[in-house]
Amino acid sequence: MLDILFSHSYYYPLDKKQWANKTPYPPLGTLYAASYMRENGYSVSLFDTNLRSDPYAIEKEIIEKKPSFLVLYDDGFNYLTKMCLTNMREAAFEMISIGKKHDCKIIVCSSDSTDHFQKYIEKGADYIIQGEGEITLKELIHAINNKLPVDSIQGLVFKEKEEFKKNPKRVVLKNLDEFPMPAWDLADIESYKKIWQQGSNEFTLNIATTRGCPYKCNWCAKPIYGNRYNSHSPEYITKHLAYLNANYGVSKFWMCDDIFGLKPHWVQEFNKELKKEDLKISYFIQSRVDLLLKEDTIDALAESGLTEVWVGAESGSQKILDAMDKGTQVEQIFEATRILKEKNIRVAFFIQFGYLDETKEDIQKTIDMIKELLPDNLGISVSYPLPGTPFYDKVKDDLQLKANWTDSDDLAMMFQGTFNSEYYKKLHRYVHKEYRKSQAIANFKSFFKNPLSLSYTKLRSMASFFYYLPSSILDRIILEKMQNTHG
Repeated sequence: MLDILFSHSYYYPLDKKQWANKTPYPPLGTLYAASYMRENGYSVSLFDTNLRSDPYAIEKEIIEKKPSFLVLYDDGFNYLTKMCLTNMREAAFEMISIGKKHDCKIIVCSSDSTDHFQKYIEKGADYIIQGEGEITLKELIHAINNKLPVDSIQGLVFKEKEEFKKNPKRVVLKNLDEFPMPAWDLADIESYKKIWQQGSNEFTLNIATTRGCPYKCNWCAKPIYGNRYNSHSPEYITKHLAYLNANYGVSKFWMCDDIFGLKPHWVQEFNKELKKEDLKISYFIQSRVDLLLKEDTIDALAESGLTEVWVGAESGSQKILDAMDKGTQVEQIFEATRILKEKNIRVAFFIQFGYLDETKEDIQKTIDMIKELLPDNLGISVSYPLPGTPFYDKVKDDLQLKANWTDSDDLAMMFQGTFNSEYYKKLHRYVHKEYRKSQAIANFKSFFKNPLSLSYTKLRSMASFFYYLPSSILDRIILEKMQNTHG
């Protein structure tokens, strides 16, 4: 009989956009929790939903292994789980129902259950863990097994005599090196590799060097780790990378921190540790333009193997950045992009349209910035109200019909913005076309300056100009009509 069957509620095949990318990552947060509980003497197993499309398949696993506890522990390091997608919520409810049918105690730790604990408990969950979950989970299972009260366990929500009980929050652990390495052996790494190979992508594993984010962008939710920031030591991370390299032959990594390298001199020390261990890796990160411009950060990142950085550019309008409490300047986006490109580091932009009081002039500034800076990649979304944020509080009265996206490609406006959902969906396509056109023009210029610089990739880009030109002109005309209609 098994003590704990771990699972989670993110199914890549139920999110068509992400599944089409063919770049799935194992559930890192779930693997951390499983490893921690195993270190504390519990037998554990994993029903990994990432590569599945059927929540009912868990029943066979439960029947075979007879777990005392079914723990749905979402990967808090995956930004997709913060979005509380309804496809994933419904899958979680199905798993809870199946677990209850087989007399499992159901424990859930996720962004969605934190925001909507009543719904999960009403569907059969016995306990909801809010915040950083490993220590709470250990204390809870110990208490249940020994028939002890749970009233004093921090970070716990449950129902008692028809009343919801919400215990005080748990303070996050400061010394992250106390956690054992994730239980990578529970994940079917070979199955992940096959999916990456199908997409002709180099296999990459995810690793987190930190937990949390201290910045106060008013649209960004921090349901698990809060507004704090704690970091593993460079030694711990280097040891972790060396283990993954030796055991799975992986040398490329996605550092999935909200913000990588925030702690002063951490990046520089990390670079030294990699050299000391003679460990050669490549990796990509998320960061902020103001942070990248500090000290010799970009130099150290380049030396240590950074190949790409995603920055939250968000907007080319300073008015919008200020309204978001972003704390960055448009000029910093330009400068950081220039330096990264000089160091041959790919730079990619997260762009967010639809923020409150956005005008067509703000939108045009963002398009102009993209066309001028020509990032190597682009991720465009619309403002998405997440519970627990000041932005959500501003627009919550508009969220009567729809409060969550179905999947990550939904792009629906869930509040009354300047323009409607159809406008922003058309804008999304138009901006991508303008971006591709601008890339093609830059490649034409490069070719005329130096014909020997022509590559297959550049040739394809140049040819795409003639594909995107007519459709982008048409999109522009339609967008202008839509703007006038809503103006």
